[in-house]
Amino acid sequence: MGRIAPLFVGPSIAIRWCMYKTKNSISEKVRTQMVDLLQGHLANSLDMASQAKQAHWNVKGPDFIALHELFDKVYEDTASYVDTIAERIVQLGGIAEGTLKAAAKRSQLPEYPPNLSAGHSHVNALATTLANYGEYVRDGIGKSEELGDKATADIFTEVSRGIDKYLWFVEAHLQGER
Repeated sequence: MGRIAPLFVGPSIAIRWCMYKTKNSISEKVRTQMVDLLQGHLANSLDMASQAKQAHWNVKGPDFIALHELFDKVYEDTASYVDTIAERIVQLGGIAEGTLKAAAKRSQLPEYPPNLSAGHSHVNALATTLANYGEYVRDGIGKSEELGDKATADIFTEVSRGIDKYLWFVEAHLQGER
C-alpha cells in the first residue's frame, strides 16, 4: 500500500485515504490531485443520481409517465457516470469513497426540495440540479487538462455531453410554456 494523503472536504473536514502504488505513468503528485478532484465529482454524481431518483419516485400530474420515465433515464445514466468516476479514482491508485454519508459531506449540489409532487416543480428542481452538476463537470474538464490528465478530462467531457442532453430534455418541459 502507498502513502496516506489527506483529502480535504470543505473548510474544516479532512478524510484520510491511501494512494496505492501503480505503474501508471502519471506522477504520484498529479494522481493525488486528480483523485482529490474526482472524489468531489463522485460525491456530486451520487447526489445527482439520488436527486433524479427522488424526482422519479415522487412526480405527480398529467405528465406523470413521461416525467417518471425521463427522470429514471437521468438516474440510470448518472449511475453509470458514478461507476466510471469511481473506477478512475481506483485506476489512479486512490480509494473511491462512494458512500452516501461521504457524498452528503462533499456534494456541492443544491439540496433537492423534499416535498415536491407536481411535475412542473420537479422539472424546475431537477433542471437546476442538472445545470449546477454540468457546470462542475465542465470545471473538472479544465482542471484535468491543466494537470495533464487527458483521460480524466475525456471522462468529464463524456459526462458533460450526457448531462447537457438531459438538461435539454428536462428543460423542454418548461420551454413550451412561453
